Amino acid sequence: MNEVLNTLKNHRSFRKYADKPVEPDQLRMIIEAAQAAPSWVNGQQVTIIAVQNKERREKLAALSGNQKHVAEAPVFLVFCMDFYRTKLAAGLEGQPFEAAADADVLLVGAVDAGIALESAVAAAESMGLGIIPIGGIRRNTAEVIELLELPEYVFPVVGLCIGYPGEELPKKPRLPLEAVYHQERYNRELEGSIRQYNAEFREYLKSAGQTERDWSAVIAHFYALNPQYGDAGETLPKQGFTCSNLQK
Repeated sequence: MNEVLNTLKNHRSFRKYADKPVEPDQLRMIIEAAQAAPSWVNGQQVTIIAVQNKERREKLAALSGNQKHVAEAPVFLVFCMDFYRTKLAAGLEGQPFEAAADADVLLVGAVDAGIALESAVAAAESMGLGIIPIGGIRRNTAEVIELLELPEYVFPVVGLCIGYPGEELPKKPRLPLEAVYHQERYNRELEGSIRQYNAEFREYLKSAGQTERDWSAVIAHFYALNPQYGDAGETLPKQGFTCSNLQK
């Protein structure tokens, strides 16, 4: 196994960080790796905002659902889908910018941000740094937008804590390969794979000193009690993403 595969397959998500800074050169290389990631039509619809000021990290930690590791990590990156530059490019060419009314633009922006995020994750982990993505950045997007002074057509999609790990963690098991990798068609017979994974997941929690629960119970509970996550439905239109064709 080469070093790239070894890094990717040995991922951990860390919530505790050592009191040690991320060097500027390290951060720059992480950002450059994220920027090198592919994007739809080479539109590069992603902006990354680094937050290192402690007070601002504490504010973002609160806005993300009181996740203290956002404040404790020396660097917190916010990955935004960005069509503000696209609008500027349209203006330079004397063209209208109407894509924000199309629901597909949300998929494009989210996918581009996700690809950039994973490139940043791989880059950081290759340097011995620990990370954890933070979807909680979407809980209170109106306040995040205000704090980061995001212009129209820019929206926060996901955050990323980066720092040196402050703990040792066992590797979290994943679903059986056959549950996520299908050939030629989708295989709907997945209950057996889920039951198998429930047993592995409980063993993982036990080894990590956590309360034993089935993976299916955790996921079912989350989606049963969180039908709407955050305020994106209200703030997306305010940022210019009207997506009127969703109503058709």
